[in-house]
Amino acid sequence: MLLDELVTTTDAVASTRSRLAKVDLLAGLLRRLEPAEIPAAVGLLIARPRQGRVGIGWRGMTAAMGEPADEPGLTVADVDAALDRLLAAAGAGSAAERAATLRELTAAATKREQSFIAGVLLGELRTGALEGVLTDAIARAADRPVDSVRRAAMLSGDLGATALLALTGTAAELEEVGLVVGRPVQPMLAATAASASAALEVTGEASVEYKLDGARIQVHRTGGEVRIFTRTLADVTHRLPEVVDVVRGLPVSDVILDGETLALDEDGGPRPFQETMSRFGADAVRTTLLHPWFFDVLHIDGRDLLEEPLSERIGVLERIAPGHRIPGEVTADPAIAERVAREALAAGHEGVMVKAVGSAYAAGRRGSNWIKVKPVLTYDLVVLACEWGSGRRKGLLSNLHLGALDPSGEFGEPGGYVMVGKTFKGLTDELLRWQTERFQEIEVRRTSNTVWVEPVSVVEIAIDGVQRSTRYPGGIALRFARVKRYRDDKTVAEADTIQTLRGLLRS
Repeated sequence: MLLDELVTTTDAVASTRSRLAKVDLLAGLLRRLEPAEIPAAVGLLIARPRQGRVGIGWRGMTAAMGEPADEPGLTVADVDAALDRLLAAAGAGSAAERAATLRELTAAATKREQSFIAGVLLGELRTGALEGVLTDAIARAADRPVDSVRRAAMLSGDLGATALLALTGTAAELEEVGLVVGRPVQPMLAATAASASAALEVTGEASVEYKLDGARIQVHRTGGEVRIFTRTLADVTHRLPEVVDVVRGLPVSDVILDGETLALDEDGGPRPFQETMSRFGADAVRTTLLHPWFFDVLHIDGRDLLEEPLSERIGVLERIAPGHRIPGEVTADPAIAERVAREALAAGHEGVMVKAVGSAYAAGRRGSNWIKVKPVLTYDLVVLACEWGSGRRKGLLSNLHLGALDPSGEFGEPGGYVMVGKTFKGLTDELLRWQTERFQEIEVRRTSNTVWVEPVSVVEIAIDGVQRSTRYPGGIALRFARVKRYRDDKTVAEADTIQTLRGLLRS
């Protein structure tokens, strides 16, 4: 298939707000693809190529842009092959090789194909072809139940491979997709509530557990082999040898565990989140010991536990890793839930998670079976731009422009970001220096006072609430916003939505 056909479809998808119309357009495209093209095309549609990140930034992309081709001739397979070459380039001379590959690719592309390729490689392709819409389109094109396609994608962690199976395999093969030890799955997500007792009203009897200020990990063990994945499914096994040692010591052969890891101080209290995350960087040095704590188990010795109630999974976890289970209590009593919450805060943790004891593990889904409770309202937002500081902060990028995700395009472009406020509060000198350097690396344009950046940075913001405002297109503005930390462990797809923030308005 010509890339032009894919670009034409994404333009049409972006021009409509109708979810049904988007699904129909994408389903038609998927049916026209050759089987070998399906995984690559799906990756391009969601700006997440099957090769992963190939190390191309804004400056490299801009430098590679030359005169566009007059007529479409580039195929989906051509783009996929070029990305393979970019990923494979390494060692001496690799920078020149990568630049030449990128120039060759863009020279063969028309002007709008160049824009599309740049959007894919920079993660800025916002056509409304979000993963949920594309999942529905795959089901439509393959004439398979949406739930079957969604389940296969969550358990395989690969929407492209799921699309190929749905479109070319049998219904039985799609249904047979299950957990594979060593292959990460999308983690289950949580809703929010103002208090533990309020959360308990939603869940009924629940496991009320400490919410640690750590980094989420998913750990797979097969025999003596252990692999550790982040919440974004990146493999970080080699960076966490102490966690590997703990899991190798458990009385199991095969297991998949969900949990957190964090650094502790001499008294057993949690160290700052940044100290934990410092172990996950490419240049990480092992100066801080990380401790693993587990709150769920998805598989044990040939038995999948996803559909088992949480009460059963907790029992398994208590049996195999009692010394590494996150503290908590099972209760239906609001007074006990509030006591556990107070104890968690007194121990230096963020709050509690309240989890319905009868719930299954819904991989990749957010619902009311898991509810997080923090004493301070915090939301993960995306940095859109940053203003130069004054006074003591002169010469440093300081005041952040903050955006919330708009999945449906209710307030703008589908999949885009709606500005909800600014803040320079809470920024340490270290963060100011870091963001000044980082934001100029991902700069897309600037004025005398402001640098606009690629929307790739997630920052956790504490607020006292929101208020109605005509200043921003979402109709709200943050109240008393301050920076808690940058969330390098989260992608912009996990940012909080404008709809979530608008839900804070009191009618």
